[in-house]
Amino acid sequence: MRYLWSVPAAVIAWFVVGFSPTYLKGLPDGATTFVTPRTDLLVLGGFAGGVLAGLLVQRIRLAVPLVLVVAAGTWWLSVNSFDSRALLISLLAASAVGAFFGALGTRSSVIAAFALAVPVAWYALRPAVELEGWRWLWQLNGLLVAIGLALLLYVGCWRRGWPSAYYWLPLAAVYLASFAVVDGVKTVAESHGRSTDDVANAATDAFFQAFEPLLRNYWPWLVLAVLLAIPMVALKVRALPPPPPPPSPYDDRGNDAVLSDDLDWIDRQEPKRRLLARRETVG
Repeated sequence: MRYLWSVPAAVIAWFVVGFSPTYLKGLPDGATTFVTPRTDLLVLGGFAGGVLAGLLVQRIRLAVPLVLVVAAGTWWLSVNSFDSRALLISLLAASAVGAFFGALGTRSSVIAAFALAVPVAWYALRPAVELEGWRWLWQLNGLLVAIGLALLLYVGCWRRGWPSAYYWLPLAAVYLASFAVVDGVKTVAESHGRSTDDVANAATDAFFQAFEPLLRNYWPWLVLAVLLAIPMVALKVRALPPPPPPPSPYDDRGNDAVLSDDLDWIDRQEPKRRLLARRETVG
């Protein structure tokens, strides 16, 4: 019965997170702004959608084939050509790897939260790239950074509740490091025609220089994210069923494991008693 809701929810989660930036390409001309498929959109989106799908389905042998079928079907329905094998293979591989990590979070969803850190940080930085010089850019970026951290902390406590809160500090550290990773990858992608040493030095500088402005500009939003995650987890814990009682250590043992040898006669079947002795015929 669980798959009656988990499988459709996983398909919707993968589509919204994994393919929504590119599915508009199949709409009629002039209906909306088109977003052509790009490797970064497909890899990070497919990976994030796969993590959510695996987290909902909870079974690797079901989650991985599910996201592969949905990814291939969505690619075909969005009027994308199967000749673009590099983009299609990137989408399928990222979705399968994401579903694998998501399904690993069956008992503790902290694994899925760590896996989602880089895609969430990448999504939070998108307005800064598209809306340079906008008046409310600081507020929008800070809000997205806070929402991303709050979602990661909430996903980390999805399965076990408050015991997973011990991982909030390393999870926040990985989330902040993910912004530096995104900046480093962008620097490498924009360094065409340069030597390997120059590219490595530029990527290293971009990685280490991303922490200071992020903490200086957005630290109030990070505190707000933690304060927002606390009631979210509290409401989730209240909705969780109570834990099952601990099993008895003697459930899998018979009476012989509990009673001493002097009392073995209790388990023996008593002989059938007769009130009158059987009368033997003499012939």
